[in-house]
Amino acid sequence: MNEMNKADIGLIGLAVMGENLVMNMESKGFRVAVYNRHTDRVFKFMEGRGAGKNLIGCHSLEEMVDSLKSPRKVFMMVKAGAPVDELIEQLVPLLSEGDIIIDGGNSFFEDTARRVSYCESKGLLYIGTGVSGGEEGALKGPSLMPGGSPAAWNEVKPILQGICAKVEDGSPCCDWVGEGGAGHFVKMVHNGIEYGDMQLICEAYQLMRCALGMSNEEMCQVFRSWNKTELDSYLIEISGDILAYKDENGESVVDCILDTAGQKGTGKWTAISALNEGIPLTLIGEAVFARCLSAQKEERLKAEALYGHEIPEFTGDKTAFIECIRKALYASKIISYAQGYALMRSAAKEYGWNLNYGGIALMWRGGCIIRSVFLGKIKEAYDKNPQLDNLLMDDYFCGVIKSLLPAWRETVAYAVKVGVPTPAFSAALSYFDGYTTGRLPANLLQAQRDYFGAHTYERVDRPRGEFFHTNWTGCGGDTASGTYNA
Repeated sequence: MNEMNKADIGLIGLAVMGENLVMNMESKGFRVAVYNRHTDRVFKFMEGRGAGKNLIGCHSLEEMVDSLKSPRKVFMMVKAGAPVDELIEQLVPLLSEGDIIIDGGNSFFEDTARRVSYCESKGLLYIGTGVSGGEEGALKGPSLMPGGSPAAWNEVKPILQGICAKVEDGSPCCDWVGEGGAGHFVKMVHNGIEYGDMQLICEAYQLMRCALGMSNEEMCQVFRSWNKTELDSYLIEISGDILAYKDENGESVVDCILDTAGQKGTGKWTAISALNEGIPLTLIGEAVFARCLSAQKEERLKAEALYGHEIPEFTGDKTAFIECIRKALYASKIISYAQGYALMRSAAKEYGWNLNYGGIALMWRGGCIIRSVFLGKIKEAYDKNPQLDNLLMDDYFCGVIKSLLPAWRETVAYAVKVGVPTPAFSAALSYFDGYTTGRLPANLLQAQRDYFGAHTYERVDRPRGEFFHTNWTGCGGDTASGTYNA
C-alpha cells in the first residue's frame, strides 16, 4: 500500500467505546485502520456506521499493521488484564523499532508500568492512557490521560489532543501525565472520585426521598436547580434526567431498578493504593463499601424485618434543609477531591512522577464523567501553588468549607438521628475534623502498642525520629521491637 494511503492510527477492539473512538478520529480528519478479534464485527462495522468513511477494515493483525504509516500507532481498546498482555505478545513481532502501542482500557497502573518497560526492551514505545466520558465522550470528545514512554508523546499528541474534549477557551482535556503507569494511575484516581461523587449524590437523594418524603418530580427539580450552582456537573445533570424519566406506562424507571450496585474494580484499586500509600482516602473507601453493602440485598431485607426501619416524619423547614443537603454535598465533594489529590501527590513521590495537578484538573474539566465547573477552582488552586499539600489549605477552599460547615454538620447529625445511612457524607466530615485537629488520640494508641508489643513511641518533648519504650508492667524488660511502616 502506498504510504500516502496508509492509516494514521490503528484501533483494535470494536465494542461501543472502540467504535465511537474510531468515528471520533475519522471525523477529525484521521484515517483509521480497524480490527477486531471476531472479524465479523469488522464486516458489520464497515458496512454499517463505517460505510463511506475514511477507514480501512482489516481482518488480521498483520493486515492492520501493514496498513499503518510509520511510526505505527496501535490503539488497543480491549478488556483489562490478560487480554492486553496477550495482544501485546501478538503485536511485538509485527512491529518495528519506534512503533507505538497505546492501551486505552482501564488497566491497573502497575501492569501499565510493567508493559512500558517490556515494550521499551523490545525497541517499542508504550502509552497507557485513561479514557473517560463513556460512550458519548468517546464519540464527541473524551478526557484523555496519557502516560508511559515520553518519546511517544509528540507522535500521538496531534491525534489524542485532536479527538479529546475542549474547555471554553479551546484548551484540550488531554496532556502528558508522566512516565510508567502515571496515566492509568490518574485515571484510577479519577474513577475513585467518580465513585465518591456518585455515592454523595445518592445519599442526597436518599435523604430527600426517605427523610423528607419527596417525590421524584420534586427531587428532579432540586437537582436541576443545583446544577445552576457550584454543583454544576455532568453527574448532577444526569441525576435530574434520571428522576424525570418515565417508561411507556408513565412509571418512574428509577423506582423499578434493583438497589444493588455493580463495579468494575477501579474504585477498589484506588482504595487499595491509598492503603499502600498510607493516605486516608476515607470517602472513596466508603463509596466502594457502600456498593458492596448494596449487593447484600437479601441480608438487608432480613435485617430490616428484624430491626425495623421507620424514618420519622420531617417537621422542620423543608426548603432550608434541602439547602443544608446541597451544602453538605458540596463540602463532601471538596473532601473527595482533596483526598484524591493527596493520593496522587503521594504516588508522584513514590514513583518519581512530575504530575501537573492544575493540568489534571483541566483534563477533567470536559469530556469525563466527573466534569464540573468546580474543577476550575482546583486548577486555580494548584496553578497558584503547585506544591499545595492539601486542597483544604488553599485560601479559596478554606473560606468555602468554613461557610458550608454548619449546614454540613446539621445534615449529617439529622441523618444519624433518624437513621438514613450517609457513609460518604459522614466519612468526609470525620476526615475534615481529624485533619483539622492538632492533637489526635494516637498517643494512647501508641502507648497500647508499646504496652502489648514493645512497638515504641516518639515523645512530644524530644526530636522526631527518636523512639522510646516503657516497661509498663515492671516485668517486660528493656527489649523493644524494631520500627517500620507497613
